Amino acid sequence: MAVLRDKPYVQFNFLVNLGDGNTDGPEAGFQECSNIGMEVTVAEYRRGNDKENSVHKITGLNKATDVTLKRGVIGSLNLYNWLNDIRNGDQNAERTVIISLQNENHTDVVQTWKLLRARIIKHVSGPLNAKGTDVAMEELTLAYERLEME
Repeated sequence: MAVLRDKPYVQFNFLVNLGDGNTDGPEAGFQECSNIGMEVTVAEYRRGNDKENSVHKITGLNKATDVTLKRGVIGSLNLYNWLNDIRNGDQNAERTVIISLQNENHTDVVQTWKLLRARIIKHVSGPLNAKGTDVAMEELTLAYERLEME
């Protein structure tokens, strides 16, 4: 699925599918997506009788970074309902969240990040300010177990 080209893509044309198949409309319209990342840890090991005074690096566990999504408050309870399922112990509330980068014309998806077994771990609304003119925002943080890219 990834589309290779000489010039890098811009970051501001992206789609978010929260595991419900929807990428259109205000409920799927996010203003910002934080860094998406993963790392593989290493364990250091050295035998006492090694001839070299250095450690061996042994591949360890895979860890995925949390992702934060932000959007304007639109009066939708879809994020709250998902979080409510999670906090009430629904073991089936994990989802595959797909974030897709589009080209400048919005005609093709050029790269996709799949967050496997994702769940909301934090939801924040606000701040609210009676003298402010900013858009009311909500923010959700997703934890996931594995990242796949296409």
